[in-house]
Amino acid sequence: MTLKIIALASLLAAASAKPGLSQSYQAPGSSFGGSAGDASFLRPAAGPAINFGGAASGGAYNPPVASTRPQYNFNYAVNDAFGNDFGHQEGRDGYNTQGSYYVQLPDGRLQRVIYTVNGDQGYVAQVTYEGVAQYPAFQPSASYSPSSSYG
Repeated sequence: MTLKIIALASLLAAASAKPGLSQSYQAPGSSFGGSAGDASFLRPAAGPAINFGGAASGGAYNPPVASTRPQYNFNYAVNDAFGNDFGHQEGRDGYNTQGSYYVQLPDGRLQRVIYTVNGDQGYVAQVTYEGVAQYPAFQPSASYSPSSSYG
């Protein structure tokens, strides 16, 4: 315990003996581009004006015009041994999009959706069903009766 007190006292004596330590605030000097009372160091330096597409005199913003129209086509289909049957195809040229998708429903029907997206008209879909819904008759299973192993 005495050794800890001696070590702590030594550290405090060494810290207080260091000359030049000050607790007062020093205002920024001219190295920041101004005097202590001048906040010019907070303003950016004058430089060339940057124009982001508007008129040089501060006019309305003119967004950049795309050099090419968006175009793509994709499709996929799944039909496996587990009963999964679905797919999707879509094509886009500029603002016009058209496509279709289908899915095998649990009741046996195939649902098809053909859609278009034309600018301000939004998403327009035509939904059709192929086949007839089938619901198999309920077949109760044999009741479970555990055998006694206590014999």
